[in-house]
Amino acid sequence: MTQMPAQTAPSQRPLNGDAAAGERAAPSPLAARLVPYGFARGGQILVAHQHADSLEVWISERTSEAALAEIARNYGVVSVVRVPADDLAQAINQAYARQDGSAAQVVGEVEGEVDLSRLMQDIPEVEDLLESEDDAPIIRMINALLTQAAREQASDIHIEPFENASVVRFRVDGTLRDVVRPKKALHGAMISRIKIMAQIDIAEKRLPQDGRITLRVGGRPVDVRVSTLPTGHGERAVLRLLEKDAARLNLEALGMASDTLGQFDKLIGKPHGIVLVTGPTGSGKTTTLYASMSRLETATTNIMTVEDPIEYDLSGIGQTQVNERIGMTFARALRSILRQDPDVIMIGEIRDLETAQIAVQASLTGHLVLATLHTNDAASAVTRLTDMGVEPYLLASSLLGVLAQRLVRRLCPVCREERTEEDGSKRWHPVGCDRCGQSGYAGRRGVYELLLIDESIRSLIHRNAADAEILEAGRSQGMRTLREDSERWLASGLTSREEVIRVTGGA
Repeated sequence: MTQMPAQTAPSQRPLNGDAAAGERAAPSPLAARLVPYGFARGGQILVAHQHADSLEVWISERTSEAALAEIARNYGVVSVVRVPADDLAQAINQAYARQDGSAAQVVGEVEGEVDLSRLMQDIPEVEDLLESEDDAPIIRMINALLTQAAREQASDIHIEPFENASVVRFRVDGTLRDVVRPKKALHGAMISRIKIMAQIDIAEKRLPQDGRITLRVGGRPVDVRVSTLPTGHGERAVLRLLEKDAARLNLEALGMASDTLGQFDKLIGKPHGIVLVTGPTGSGKTTTLYASMSRLETATTNIMTVEDPIEYDLSGIGQTQVNERIGMTFARALRSILRQDPDVIMIGEIRDLETAQIAVQASLTGHLVLATLHTNDAASAVTRLTDMGVEPYLLASSLLGVLAQRLVRRLCPVCREERTEEDGSKRWHPVGCDRCGQSGYAGRRGVYELLLIDESIRSLIHRNAADAEILEAGRSQGMRTLREDSERWLASGLTSREEVIRVTGGA
C-alpha cells in the first residue's frame, strides 16, 4: 500500500450520525485506489475522498476494525462516514469499475504492442476481475471487455474476424452494437486467451468448440458460455453472459399485467398438467419460468429442473445440467428425475418427440410440468407438439395453458421525446444520448399472450384443429394477443410504436 509522508500519531474523526444517501457525494475513483480493491472489498471499507489534510473513509456495520486501523496507520487523519452495508458494497464496486479501463481504451494500449508472443502469458489466479492489475495487454483487454459487458448488462459478446480488422460487439437489450475494432493481428491472441479461460483446445482451429468460464465481476457471480466457430478469416467467438443472481426474478418486475399474472398464478398452482412458455430465442422464456418457480413453496414441494444451461442458481430447487457429449440428454435426465419423486418439473426446452412424450406422461401421472417451446404465438404451440408426434388426445388431456411472450425495449427516460403526429395524436419516440449508448432505449419489459385451455379448446385440440381456430377460441375467452398487450406500454410512454411493430410484427 502506498504511504503518505509520515505524520504525527494518526487519529480518527468520526462524523456525527449516519450519512443519508442524498447527502453523500459520489466516491472518487482516484481516492479509492489509494488501497487495493481486494483490501477494500475484504475489509468492507472505501476511501471515498482525499482532502488536503485527511481522507474521507466510508464504513458500515460489516467493516473490519483492522482495515480501518490499517488505513489510519498509513494515511494519518481519517474522517469516518457510516453508510448502510449494501450502499457501501455498491459504492466499492462502482469506484473500482474504472472508466479508464474501458474496453476501447485498453485496446488502444494493446495496439501499440509489437511482440505478440508476450501477450500470451499464463492465466493469473484472480478470484474477481476487478482485482486484476496484470500487465499482459491481452489479459487486460479481455478482462476489460468482460467487466464492461457485465456493467452494461450485455447478454452476449461477439468477437468476429474480418479481412482487415476484428470487431467486438455487445448485445444489449436484444440488439447488437459495435464496442471496439482491434487490429486483425490481435484477433488470434484474443481468441486464444478466451480458449484458455474456457479450458478448450487452443490448437484446434478447424472445428467448432464450446466451453465455460466461471468468474466474478464486482462481487457478482457471472457464468460465461463460450462458443468458437471457424470462418474464412479466422475463428469467431461468442460469449454468453449469465448472471447467476436470482434476486431480480419477479413476474411483476418483468412486466406482466396484473390480470394475466393472476391467471398465470392459478396455472402454476395446479397439482398436475403442462404449462408452456413460448417465443423465439432471447424473448425471456427461461427467465419467466425461473420467476414462476420462485413463486412456488419450496419447503413442501419437490421442484426439479432439466436445463441447458443452468442460468440462475435457485435456492431449494434441484437443478440438472444437460450434457449431450456424455449422453445426458433432456429425455434421459427427465426419466431419472421422475424416479426422484418430484412434484414440479421444469424442462428448459422441449426439442424432440421423446422429451415431449415424457413431459406428457409425467403430467398425466400427477406432476406439474413447466417447459419452454419455440413458437411464434400461443396457439401454434399446440400444432408444434402434434407435428412432433404427440397424440392430440393426450395433449388435450394434459395441457393447462400456453404463455407466449416478447421483450420490448424501454425508451430511455433521459432522451425520449414526445411528438405530435399527423393525425393530432401524441407519441413518444427514441432520440439517443450518452446514457443509452445513442440507441434511444434502455432496458426491456415483457408483453404476454396467455391461452387458457378450457373445454372448448380441448375439443379443438382433440380433433386436431388449425391454429386459427384455437386462436379465435382463445380470443373469445378474453385472451389478449401480444400486439394488444403491448398497447399498455404505448399508452404509458414506456416504448415506441416502432419498437412494438419490430417485436410483435403488428401493423
